[in-house]
Amino acid sequence: MDISKAYSEVTPAVPSWLNKGDNAWQMTASTLVAIQSMPGLVILYASIVKKKWAVNSAFMALYAFAAVLICWVLLCYRMAFGDQLLPFWGKGAPALGQKYLAARANVPESTHENENGESETVEPYYAMATLVYFQFTFAAITLILLAGSVLGRMNIKAWMAFVPLWLIFSYTVGAFSLWGGGFLYQWGAIDYSGGYVIHLSSGIAGLTAAYWVGPRIKSDRERFPPNNVLLMLAGAGLLWMGWSGFNGGAPYAANIDASIAILNTNISAATSLLVWTSLDVVFFGKPSVIGAVQGMMTGLACITPGAGLVQSWAAIIMGMLSGSIPWVSMMVLHKKSTLLQKVDDTLGVFHTHAVAGLLGGLLTGLLAEPDLCELVLPKKTRGAFYGGNGGMQFLKQMAAASFVIAWNIVSTTIILLAIRLFIPLRMPEEQLEIGDDAVHGEEAYALWGDGEKYDPTRHGWNTSMHGVEVTPSPYGKGARGVTINL
Repeated sequence: MDISKAYSEVTPAVPSWLNKGDNAWQMTASTLVAIQSMPGLVILYASIVKKKWAVNSAFMALYAFAAVLICWVLLCYRMAFGDQLLPFWGKGAPALGQKYLAARANVPESTHENENGESETVEPYYAMATLVYFQFTFAAITLILLAGSVLGRMNIKAWMAFVPLWLIFSYTVGAFSLWGGGFLYQWGAIDYSGGYVIHLSSGIAGLTAAYWVGPRIKSDRERFPPNNVLLMLAGAGLLWMGWSGFNGGAPYAANIDASIAILNTNISAATSLLVWTSLDVVFFGKPSVIGAVQGMMTGLACITPGAGLVQSWAAIIMGMLSGSIPWVSMMVLHKKSTLLQKVDDTLGVFHTHAVAGLLGGLLTGLLAEPDLCELVLPKKTRGAFYGGNGGMQFLKQMAAASFVIAWNIVSTTIILLAIRLFIPLRMPEEQLEIGDDAVHGEEAYALWGDGEKYDPTRHGWNTSMHGVEVTPSPYGKGARGVTINL
């Protein structure tokens, strides 16, 4: 092979329209986002749940990652970013042929008229294959975030059916409407990198799914401690660091706006984590590591719809609000709401993603800075804080959120009711009692010898243990572990 062709200025492998820097960054950003899911959320889910559900929770994420990729290239990419079928949906078709994938990336229905009356279309300076994979990583993480609401009781066979159906009938609609040139995109609603398409969608669909699947068994709801807090932090760290690709890849180029988006993303996450932790200390007397992770996630979800469109002082404000408003919704309003008490959202995805994503979308409508918007948006746009037509932008953000919420409630409900005709949505009671061993024939930890069951009368130092005292926790009874009194 002639290696010089890869470095020549213009060759079939390096066409005149290809920007190697943009292409390299976009593939790097794609990998960062993929790492958020696999292994990031796989590790986080496996660690944050009760030991008996570690394997099942990790597998739900692993399966979704693989299933989404195949469905994406067979049909769904072009439903989300292809030619228009309906104002909110693209025409499904495979994204597998070399002519299609080696051509210059473009989003066909993203054409806008600029201020001079000229038509402009989103055409990144890299191959379609790069864009197809980049957008896959967003679709995959949305399904995996949704899974957090139904951990610990959803029938794994029902989940295997749900993933492709929800991708086809729910995710592609939000993606096309806001990113692929659909009616919300044409109208001027903003979702910089997924506050609505990913976080609001996964949170609302997750809550809806949790309602139809039903709650965990009583013993799991009352006591659901993480089985490995340090490993949970490793997963959370991959999620946080991967977010630089999540928001930094949104401009489709290695440009100034990508740099601003990455800085704002980290500022918001750090601020939100500190605010959430401070509230835990003030109201519960001690900082919770689980709480810190939740604060980190709300900060990341909140900044996402406006990461490259707001100034960095605004990112601090968004972080402060995302560390406090979802905290209040989870710790105060949740306990007073009959509906939220009835629906068992295992990891609180509604609060950490739906509430935070909605908050971020609305704050973007207030704080989007005109000069930053001009860097990446096709129309002149400003938040209400900057006067002019900014008030209208805020209303557009509200309307777009309403559409996303309504579509996800209806589509998720219909999908689950259809699946329920053929497959029970919930595991049998005997599986719910036992967990991983009953569902998969595997367990996360073989602690004793060759994996035999632990017998406290035969093994270890705590045969002489006098008692176990469970400390109270705002994150669920016993969620902060146990205190051993010898």
